[in-house]
Amino acid sequence: MTSSASESRNPIVPVEFTKGVNGLDKVILRDVRGSSAEVYLYGGQVTSWKNEHGEELLFLSSKAIFKSPKAIRGGIPICFPQFATHGSLEQHGFARNRFWSVDPDPPPFPTNSFNTTYIDLILKPSEEDQKIWPHSFEFRLRVTLGRGGDLMLTSRIRNTNTDGKPFSFTFAYHTYFSVSDISEVRVEGLETLDYLDNLQNKERFTEQGDAITFESEVDKTYLSTPSKIAILDHERKRTFVLRKDRLPDAVVWNPWDKKAKAMADFGDDEYKHMLCVEAAAIEKSITLKPGEEWRGRQELSAVPSSYCSGQLDPQKVLQGS
Repeated sequence: MTSSASESRNPIVPVEFTKGVNGLDKVILRDVRGSSAEVYLYGGQVTSWKNEHGEELLFLSSKAIFKSPKAIRGGIPICFPQFATHGSLEQHGFARNRFWSVDPDPPPFPTNSFNTTYIDLILKPSEEDQKIWPHSFEFRLRVTLGRGGDLMLTSRIRNTNTDGKPFSFTFAYHTYFSVSDISEVRVEGLETLDYLDNLQNKERFTEQGDAITFESEVDKTYLSTPSKIAILDHERKRTFVLRKDRLPDAVVWNPWDKKAKAMADFGDDEYKHMLCVEAAAIEKSITLKPGEEWRGRQELSAVPSSYCSGQLDPQKVLQGS
């Protein structure tokens, strides 16, 4: 965590431990320019990410249930050790509805922590977890609020089995972006790629459009995706840039009206104001031998979009640094 030595000169508390909904422990990260992020220890889950103007960039359902064992609907749930129904565990695994701890002594991270505010969390399996998934692991998560308000999540998962057995898992950062109107949003960077359509028994198709737009329910897993994806919100003239490392797949999901109405923790019309684009490792599971560690990272930034011929110009974003 960052030093608090400058707090006497600067009233901003970079890392604040406080209580959230239903008295759950949460951590607020703040940047001197005004951006912020909130992380609940329940689920190790980012539930808020605001820019320097105080505008919320993540979607959180108004009906989200902040109570175990229900996962929090919105923000950035962590899917581990299983994505969706790719295995024998509950939907999306158990990491998103367990209580994580603050990691007081994390191993050194290779990320540059200069001028950043961060918190380190850790999850280890309980005896109950090991009954349903008989493996020992350490999952370390660093949530970083960087200069300019960028949000970075770095996961380090280590196999700590003492029985010599490897284990395999699938993974996703299930990020819910806040958008003005789903019908005005395009996703760039996934065109021409193969995807598995989760609405059609995971059948494989090739993306035909020059960008992904939305007019009905979408649930697709794109394969072998680039390290950078852009989500363009025409109405807000805002582009989200998702950069990812060691996460080859990308899930694009919006439940649309019928499925939204069927979810108790989701407002009937809230599908219009959210889009999930998830950095993931799904098609090929990750296998770790005892002592081995996997690291997967995503970095989110929100930048103003420029208009070009009546369209938002994504190339500046995708070709930029």
